[in-house]
Amino acid sequence: MFFINNRIMSIAAAIGMSAIISPYLYAADDRESLLQQINEMKQQSQKISNAYQSKLDLLEDRLKQLEQQKAATSSISNSTASSPIQIGLSGLFAAGGSNADNSELEGLQAGGHDPNRNGFTVQNVELSIGATVDPYFDGQANIIFLIDSEGETVVELEEAFFTSRNLPWGLQVKGGQYFTEFGRQNPQHPHTWAFADQPVVLSRFFGGDGLRSQGLRVSWLAPTPWYTELYLGAQNSNGETVSSFLGEGVGEDPDEPEQIGSHSLIDRDSRDQSDLLYFVRWLNGFEVSDTLSMNLGFSGLQGPNTSGLSTDTQIIGTDIYLKWQPAYVQRGFPFVSWHTELLQRRYEAGDSEDPSQETLNDWGVFSQALWGFRPGWIAGLRVEFAESEGGEDSENDPLRDRRKRVSPNLTWHPTEYSKLRLQYNRDWANHLSGGTADSVSLQVEFSLGAHMAHIF
Repeated sequence: MFFINNRIMSIAAAIGMSAIISPYLYAADDRESLLQQINEMKQQSQKISNAYQSKLDLLEDRLKQLEQQKAATSSISNSTASSPIQIGLSGLFAAGGSNADNSELEGLQAGGHDPNRNGFTVQNVELSIGATVDPYFDGQANIIFLIDSEGETVVELEEAFFTSRNLPWGLQVKGGQYFTEFGRQNPQHPHTWAFADQPVVLSRFFGGDGLRSQGLRVSWLAPTPWYTELYLGAQNSNGETVSSFLGEGVGEDPDEPEQIGSHSLIDRDSRDQSDLLYFVRWLNGFEVSDTLSMNLGFSGLQGPNTSGLSTDTQIIGTDIYLKWQPAYVQRGFPFVSWHTELLQRRYEAGDSEDPSQETLNDWGVFSQALWGFRPGWIAGLRVEFAESEGGEDSENDPLRDRRKRVSPNLTWHPTEYSKLRLQYNRDWANHLSGGTADSVSLQVEFSLGAHMAHIF
């Protein structure tokens, strides 16, 4: 009996040991499969962790933006105290070179903030100050600092204006010194540009510093199913920043007055309200789909010019902006955008009794596409064309000859407070001795403090 029990116990022990050991033997045979499963689980866990971290980063970025814009966007209708003042400083610098010399570059890069020399350029240093004044007004001022080609420091009051708050019926009033709201690009400050330089047609029509002056405008946000806003305004038509109108004249040397189309310009003052610069803009916004939005705008200008005592200039333009962005983004990426503007200028050259009197017609277009392919990285491409009709010797005039330009660039934003941009320009211009020019620039920007919101 004892022997039988021992035999049974031995058999049971063997069966038990086999049951315990066999899974491990089986696992040893499938070790690679288990390791693969473990790695897959680790990768899935990492993906989940990355998704949560991306969401946290996005929320933190939005929180920072809201904190920076709180003073400009929060309502204080129940308070009479002004909000904390926002003060910001941005610096924009460039280094570059071209096979064109500096004198030719000044004609190619006619924008006041363009990298228009071989070597280094301080494109723009902007001090921005703004706040909500009280329940009725917001106030903002932008002071810029430049170093010109002679190495002299230039200080300008770029903008200083107020905007009304909480007016009924979708109305808003803006007054002071401000950029004319013509098109999408002109009201933008240089540090918000998608490219290192100003489009050719804007430099020709609006001058190196963009079209800006002192005035008053009213906007109306219409109660329509889509976004639509109408702007009407009037500004002074004289001054250095009102090109195409009374901003051009005899110049520094009375014996060599400025010219346009071989027509000499005169000193002409603004006499009454009929000599103001009047502008209109109609802007519309549409949600084409859940991931695609579109803005469509039409703009017009009317004002006197200095080609005669009764001559006028009219400029019309249209602009379109499309942006695609998926439902899920990280820091605003990825995205694809397309921005195009077409402008035409009708310039009366000479009074009606002038035997050389004629109408000069100029037009230009620029189209640019941006691809934000990963957080902080944007690839861009811009193409431009401009030409003129009428006037003698226009083919040798840097501001009226036939121009073409192609500009690819690559921009990296390490953070929202800095950027680096590498851009190449290929120019075709009749006034160039060789007909073409190749230029490369490296742009660097930093931003300090709480910068007031601009139009983007």
